Amino acid sequence: MVLDRRQMMLGSVGLGAGLAATAAGPRVSVAQSAKAHSGSQSVLDYGVRPNAKADQTGKLQKAIDDAAKAGAILHIPAGKYRTGELTLKSNSNLTGVAGQSILKLTGDRAALTARSAANIHLSGLVLDGGGAAPGARGNESALLSADRVEGLSVTSCKVTGSSANGISLTGCSGKIADNEITKAAITGLFCNDSRSLEISHNTVRDCGNNGIQVWRSSAGEDGTIIAQNRVDGIRAERGGSGQNGNGINVFRADSVQITGNRITDCAFSAIRGNAASNFQVIGNSCARLGEVAIYAEFGFEGAMIVNNLIDRAASGISITNFNEGGRMAVAQGNLIRNLFLRKGKRGVGIGVEADAMVSGNLIEGAPGGGIMIGWGKYLRDVNVTGNLIREARVGIGISTTADAGYAFVTNNMISKTAEGGVRATDHGKLLGPDLAKSSAESYRNIAVFGNVSL
Repeated sequence: MVLDRRQMMLGSVGLGAGLAATAAGPRVSVAQSAKAHSGSQSVLDYGVRPNAKADQTGKLQKAIDDAAKAGAILHIPAGKYRTGELTLKSNSNLTGVAGQSILKLTGDRAALTARSAANIHLSGLVLDGGGAAPGARGNESALLSADRVEGLSVTSCKVTGSSANGISLTGCSGKIADNEITKAAITGLFCNDSRSLEISHNTVRDCGNNGIQVWRSSAGEDGTIIAQNRVDGIRAERGGSGQNGNGINVFRADSVQITGNRITDCAFSAIRGNAASNFQVIGNSCARLGEVAIYAEFGFEGAMIVNNLIDRAASGISITNFNEGGRMAVAQGNLIRNLFLRKGKRGVGIGVEADAMVSGNLIEGAPGGGIMIGWGKYLRDVNVTGNLIREARVGIGISTTADAGYAFVTNNMISKTAEGGVRATDHGKLLGPDLAKSSAESYRNIAVFGNVSL
């Protein structure tokens, strides 16, 4: 068939009209399709308005429920949103503008809660308690409270102004990363009975009693990783002898790894492991602590305290409570300096009691003693080798009571000590001559040789 010029022109008009219809017709549906494909919704679509004076709990909850049901990301634009408690269901995914999308708590319960859910993601939100009390539910009381949530992710959020905890997790797995948690009256981040939890790159500061707590209801495998966090300004407003005032506190949770954190200005310890076995504390920087900087205490088996830096504390490292079953530890490659006495006590670089290796540490400025081995009868199988100790009351003290176990002290370098390089002790009281310069053969339970005392 041969087309003439008129047919060509009419065909072109028809084609153009068809194209115009195609372009005009789907224009709305294409936008809708793109929105559906992107999987995103906005709280603005539910009548929620930034900076409104009215409480917007109901509208926010509807938006959260619908987005979770659709598997969509729910966007919360910049602004302040007054709200009571909001419940997160499985597949809730809330994202805001970092530092600018503020959920301001108006009630007396948590801002966000989740129970028996999975795949919850929060990013870029600010949870502001304004100092209000989010319920009286013990350790679960927090601005964000999650119980038995698999795959919880909280990233780039700010949690501030809780009169209880900042975040409380029970039986959760997932990641808490790149957040700022401040001004919690009790604990910044409390985690109980965790499963494959990672806590990393967070800033936790200005909290009333503890920074990060990892606990278990009963002793057992936990495996939480606590890495590269900054913890600062932790008080002990509830008092006590060490249960409060800690940067990182691990209780009955085994196989927890604490690595590369910067922890400063805590009323008690930077890192305290209580009845925590297979406890790894590696490469942390700790400064200005009111008590023992790093503690492994009570009924633990296995602690590795390696390559940490401690500057200004009432004591450096304490590996203790053999009477409660505390045993088996390595303290290696730590740098400990500028210790002080607290109420006339401690000021010890490293204290150790049972089944332990202490090697390659550098201790300078220890008014209570560089390394103290055992306490009365609580001494068994301790090897102290290759350490450098300077400016201490005594370099190394070793319990030599009749019921004390054995210690091996060799090849340590000790200088500028007020009361000798190596001394026998009885519950901290120094006995006999400097064993770095005299024979230790009169003591049945110790071998001392190859040490240099200047």
